[in-house]
Amino acid sequence: MNSKTVNTLLYSVTLILGTFAAYWLFNTFLPVKSASPNNLVDNSQQISSQPVQTGSLIFTGPKTEVCPINGEKFTKEEKDAWSLRRPLLVMIENHADSRPQSGLNNADIVYEAVAEGGITRFMGVFYCNAVKGASQKYDVGPVRSARTYFLDLASEYGDYPLYAHVGGANCSAATPGGPCTTNVKAQAIEQITRYGWTNKGTWGDLSQFSLSYKACRREPDRVGETRATEHTMYCSTKELWNVAENRGLTNMTVANKNSWDKNFKSWSFTAEDKSLASSPSTIAFSFWGDNAYAVKWNYNSATNTYERSNGGQKAIDFNDQQPLTAKNIIIQFTKESRSVDEHKHNLYDVIGSGTGLYFGNGQKQEITWSKSTRQSRTIFKDKATGKELNLVPGRVWVEILPIGNQINYEG
Repeated sequence: MNSKTVNTLLYSVTLILGTFAAYWLFNTFLPVKSASPNNLVDNSQQISSQPVQTGSLIFTGPKTEVCPINGEKFTKEEKDAWSLRRPLLVMIENHADSRPQSGLNNADIVYEAVAEGGITRFMGVFYCNAVKGASQKYDVGPVRSARTYFLDLASEYGDYPLYAHVGGANCSAATPGGPCTTNVKAQAIEQITRYGWTNKGTWGDLSQFSLSYKACRREPDRVGETRATEHTMYCSTKELWNVAENRGLTNMTVANKNSWDKNFKSWSFTAEDKSLASSPSTIAFSFWGDNAYAVKWNYNSATNTYERSNGGQKAIDFNDQQPLTAKNIIIQFTKESRSVDEHKHNLYDVIGSGTGLYFGNGQKQEITWSKSTRQSRTIFKDKATGKELNLVPGRVWVEILPIGNQINYEG
């Protein structure tokens, strides 16, 4: 083989390898604009665009396997998938500019409480429903920062729960080297460290600042119009679980050889999924009086679900363009401490006990709640009988509200 032939062969091989490398880098690191449900303008013509199907799975076969998180039944194949993981808890914002959010319809449980200034924030618990995937590669968000009371709730889901967020309240100072200006009870980042969630072998903390672009990225025009930077962080549940696996956190905690659910207590989900309502009903309330964050749950007797409206608009999941729904609505009244420091941080006492309301199958029920420690399960009971609350299998939405908050119920 002469030198000219060798040089030609080397050039061809180099070209092929270079093309492959460029393709891999482009697909791995460069942003791909998400399809938008809004109308896009091109040459003065309106073109309707829907989210592109990229990862949703369809499972067939009998639904015989009960999800330990929300009691819903799934196929054996779905259980085989979730059994290799532990619950993933993601902070999702609810600022008016963050809507429509992505991924809430894939959560098994959603918690809602005020983050600051009357603006609420969600924590979605992803485990069973999320197995099917979503129509967007970065399927959950916009993701926002940690708050201490959400940490108390996240601690119910295993020894070292997977907690996804973008930073959080911490011991900040007005000047470099100056005194801390954040109330110690509101210092979420310090608490995460103290709980061991950032240690080798138990690193369940999934702060976006420690993750690669493959797990989370900014998508400023995801919903069809440009949004401010703080409303643009979206993450991939699949990749977050991959990160956890690489850290030794699957269904097992490799460091202590325990399963995440060793001490987990499932709620009771044996109520019949059947409408008991004689007429339509609605549940309505606000948080701090701002109509943009006022919530209304409309009961649909045909599907036996509650459909959410927020700020007077029907709430949808961007991923599937379907209404946000729940089978169970729990109102949990807690002690609220507003603006405990100059950063306007709030606190909610979710450890302790109190009262609340439960809505399921189109009916209202007075309840009590109790949670003895950070890691213990919140237990809801029927106030009249003292027996543990029996929930309808399906998504549970827990509304954390201050004591005395007015609930308007019609039905």
